[in-house]
Amino acid sequence: MEQKSFRVIPILGIGIYLISLLIIDLVFRGHAMEPIFHFWGVGEVLFFFVFTCLFYQRWKDDDPKRFWRKVFFTALGLRVLYAFLTCYYFYYQTGIPFEYDAADSLSYHKKAVYLSHIVRAGYLSYPFKYLFAYSMGFSDSGYTLWLTLLYSIFGPNVLVPRLLKALMSAYMCIAIYKLTSRTFDEKAGRLAAVMSVFMPIFIQITGLHLKECEMIFLSVMALERMDYLIRSKKYTFWNVFFPILLVALTFGFRTITGMCLIFAFFVFIVLSTKDLVPIKSKIIVVSAIVVLFFVFLFTPIGYEMRIINELKFTDIDYQSEKFEKLGMEHAELAKNIYVAPAAFVMPVASMVDVSNDSQKLLNGSVYVKNFIAFFAMLAIVIAFRERKWRNFSLIGAYELSYLAIIMFSFAFNSERYHEPAIPMMIVMAAYAVTRIQKKDRKFFYIYCGLLLVALVGWNWMKLSARGLI
Repeated sequence: MEQKSFRVIPILGIGIYLISLLIIDLVFRGHAMEPIFHFWGVGEVLFFFVFTCLFYQRWKDDDPKRFWRKVFFTALGLRVLYAFLTCYYFYYQTGIPFEYDAADSLSYHKKAVYLSHIVRAGYLSYPFKYLFAYSMGFSDSGYTLWLTLLYSIFGPNVLVPRLLKALMSAYMCIAIYKLTSRTFDEKAGRLAAVMSVFMPIFIQITGLHLKECEMIFLSVMALERMDYLIRSKKYTFWNVFFPILLVALTFGFRTITGMCLIFAFFVFIVLSTKDLVPIKSKIIVVSAIVVLFFVFLFTPIGYEMRIINELKFTDIDYQSEKFEKLGMEHAELAKNIYVAPAAFVMPVASMVDVSNDSQKLLNGSVYVKNFIAFFAMLAIVIAFRERKWRNFSLIGAYELSYLAIIMFSFAFNSERYHEPAIPMMIVMAAYAVTRIQKKDRKFFYIYCGLLLVALVGWNWMKLSARGLI
């Protein structure tokens, strides 16, 4: 990575956000966000770019153990502090220690409080019967059971789950470092770890009563353990069992995440070199995965997955129908055929007042993801250019399969559904940033211009669709 590129990237990252925000405020001044959300957005963007650049330069030459400690404890401290402060912030803003427009958060919390009281009364099997009868399915039950367990032990204190989320998210930064270093090299691994420490969305989800933090932690850990299993060639019981357990747990949070992890491992085995995975081993592992997959389809969870797929994930008109019911124009543009090419970029940051308060609070965090999406896409090109596409297969297969499913579903414009793809996006982006060449810069500058246009255009569309301009 050229030193010039390393300086230019954060400057452009901050500059494009500030310019786009200024244009949107001036052009759509009657619909500008409230000052508090400007403060959040600018803070999120500055926090990521300034601290990532500053601390990567400070930590990049440390010995590995010292680097791990700095990454873990810095990440943990930031997340714990955020968890405490946002409890008071949201209580002041909303009257309860939950985020703006809290719906799913309160639902999870209230169910867990109710079920924990019953568990404490000695009825240990009741939560399973209750969730089987009233939940949306197995993948909607895991987080409620997790909260029920915590509330049964510690009482219905909202800080306990959030502090555990902080611990998980901090260790996830170490897992990202290990996975990236083995897949690419030490430099990319260190940059990915530092980016993870200061990624605003990773910090913010630790202060929410939603399942994304646990789901991201499980998926990253599963990928890291899969990679370690194959590259280390240490096929002990624990090394084999642990990734299986992690993948199994993801099914209790979101079924498609577990399926993408299995698919990624399948691709990794098939594309691995003979030195890494001999032909006989490939045949055995691939055959076992295929057999287990077909057996799985006939289990209750597999049946549920097929039903969900039929009802939601193949209904490509769902989002446009929803827009039409809200009286919005441009519904015809909410088709997957149009938005799928922007899988890495979507959703675009909302910077006008018609968005709900949660979206406005996250506008800077979403922008950061929009910006680093270029480097995630560039990583695919570089992996082929440097003939590292086999090394890249586990990460790439997970990322591309997950994004493909999300983009061809009802959730293509939901930030929550895109969050499990962000860790591997960071891994890919770190690899690209450390390998970017002079000939790549012109495409980066073009992307920056297109992103600026997209930000203004997207927010114009949000207002125009509601007949406000």
